[in-house]
Amino acid sequence: MTEQAKSKRVRYDEGCLAAHALNLIGDRWALLVVRELMFTPKRFQMIRAGLPGITASVLTGRLTQLVEIGVVLHDTRLGVYSLSGQGRGLLPVLESLCRWALMMPGHDPSRFISPSALMISMGVNLIQERAAGRSLTAGFDFTDEAFEMRLDGAALETRFMIPPQTPFVITGTGNTMAAAVYGARPLPDLVAANMVTVSGDMEAAQEFLALFQLGKT
Repeated sequence: MTEQAKSKRVRYDEGCLAAHALNLIGDRWALLVVRELMFTPKRFQMIRAGLPGITASVLTGRLTQLVEIGVVLHDTRLGVYSLSGQGRGLLPVLESLCRWALMMPGHDPSRFISPSALMISMGVNLIQERAAGRSLTAGFDFTDEAFEMRLDGAALETRFMIPPQTPFVITGTGNTMAAAVYGARPLPDLVAANMVTVSGDMEAAQEFLALFQLGKT
């Protein structure tokens, strides 16, 4: 860490590695900014769309900090932000936070869920014993963002892809898609209620969603 960055962000004057990490990425919103860039580069307004509680000035500050420490890269010509290798290395940190949160009371899934947040949570909540030996591909379309999710054995890979080239594509918002993935209502009921739409193989879509459950990894 440079002396300039150290003078700005040392809040914990300790040699502990956890304290060092928090000095770098412990500011409010910092990890959620990383979350929004985990699957694809984005422009400022697209990042902000995934963080509805953040102000423009705070997001500017967090992006500046994350660029300074090398977690985020900024292409000033295109106006695009992306994660560096160090930034992508924070995916297991976000996944671990999700697993820890599953043990804590008070989670409210009716609050805003961004597409990136849902994709990360699905990686955490895959039911391993059901997924073992399966090879499946799914598409998720959030209008401005879309993803392909590929299951090979118990390994799940998610990538940004518009449009998804998959046997089925589920379309909705972060919250309605979360209801489809984790809720008790069958997928055809959600389609009938206009919460989500499904193009392609409905049976394959139901089979894929049955591999996920909150707290069952």
